[in-house]
Amino acid sequence: MADTPKRNAPCHCGSGKKYKNCCLEKDQSTLSSNLGMIGLIVIAIFGIWLLFSNISSGGVAQDCPAGTVWSDAHNHCH
Repeated sequence: MADTPKRNAPCHCGSGKKYKNCCLEKDQSTLSSNLGMIGLIVIAIFGIWLLFSNISSGGVAQDCPAGTVWSDAHNHCH
């Protein structure tokens, strides 16, 4: 619905009631439900990206001090 009626306008559903007493609450809950789903999708995509970036790096940071090397067998620098 592109044009939302004003609160005191007749409801768009044809009930004859004012919009605020008929469909206003339902229309607002639909909007916040859609925004909530979008937020969950964004969080899920970020979580998946974080998981795969962690797996691709071996799960640990491999920044060893100069003169040492990373040991995959022991998961630390030698």
